[in-house]
Amino acid sequence: MTLKHTCAVAALCLGFAGAADAQELNALIWCDHADPALLEPFETAHGVRVNTKEYEGTAAGLTILEQSRPGDWDVMVIDAVDVGRAVERDLLAPLPVDQLPVADYFPQVVLDRNNTVDGVTYAVTEKFGYNTIAYNKAKVDPEDMKSLASLWSGKYAGRIAVYDYYLPVEGLVGLSQGIATADLDAAALDKIREPLFALKAASKQVSDVVASQTALATGEVDILVGGGEWLTAVLHEENADLDWTIPEEGGLVWAQSLAVLKDSTRPDLALEFVKYITSPEGQARLATSSCYWGMPANRKAEAHLDDAQKAILRWDEQADYLARAQLYPVPDAATDAAMQDLWTDMLQH
Repeated sequence: MTLKHTCAVAALCLGFAGAADAQELNALIWCDHADPALLEPFETAHGVRVNTKEYEGTAAGLTILEQSRPGDWDVMVIDAVDVGRAVERDLLAPLPVDQLPVADYFPQVVLDRNNTVDGVTYAVTEKFGYNTIAYNKAKVDPEDMKSLASLWSGKYAGRIAVYDYYLPVEGLVGLSQGIATADLDAAALDKIREPLFALKAASKQVSDVVASQTALATGEVDILVGGGEWLTAVLHEENADLDWTIPEEGGLVWAQSLAVLKDSTRPDLALEFVKYITSPEGQARLATSSCYWGMPANRKAEAHLDDAQKAILRWDEQADYLARAQLYPVPDAATDAAMQDLWTDMLQH
């Protein structure tokens, strides 16, 4: 996930009028960071206003930065697997790791391989979750969801939606064929082509987060390939039958990171924002954002979550989930292009 497809593109919310005397922080974000319950404590503590712009997809975020003036943006939320792309464009500032609570993190999501380039840390993981199988347990046999093979059994043909993001879904199809995400190369893509096309044939739709979530919530489909807690948690009060699981073949861990922009004119304030978001209190608020939920990277957030919230996040099962899930594929440029070509080909057939 990356969770970069979990937010609808929204209008720019700058609102500069009448705030000439107030210090401001401009944040390029995913929708979970727009929640006032997350931002207001930081704004109050620092006497500032956080202006946010939501974006969907790393390419869109990078385009916004390229079309902006230096200094327009101070912090950026980015898919962990794409931090390197921003570093290549010289967009991010180094972060002082000794001032961040990474020692309190779930070790599997520190993700130095993503957030650190040539020994320099440019971003910090803030939230994670799983791209796996979400389903309606009132309409689907939960036992079937213990194996990815059920998706190709024919039993649920026409009742499946596929999340329209090539990395996690091709990763899941690879897992169904016994291929680890780290081994998704050109030869492996040849092996997943047929099952990927068969999954499309068994599906009612391939759609973005909003359309997929709506289809599952309304009963238009009963299974969402690529879904997880980030999709069902916000719907739990409306429909407790919406559930998710990590099948025996495994699932994929998505993670989002937070970075300070190199050209920020408020680098000290931007760093304070990063510290707040990664603090136990900030992590608990981010984990339960009104837009979508996800696991906080900082384990000490547990003290700021109630029992019901931890149950929905499945806090006590994380050790098992993290042991069975695999990280997102991080393909080289040629493999990434081949993966996108395969996805486009699938969509067109």
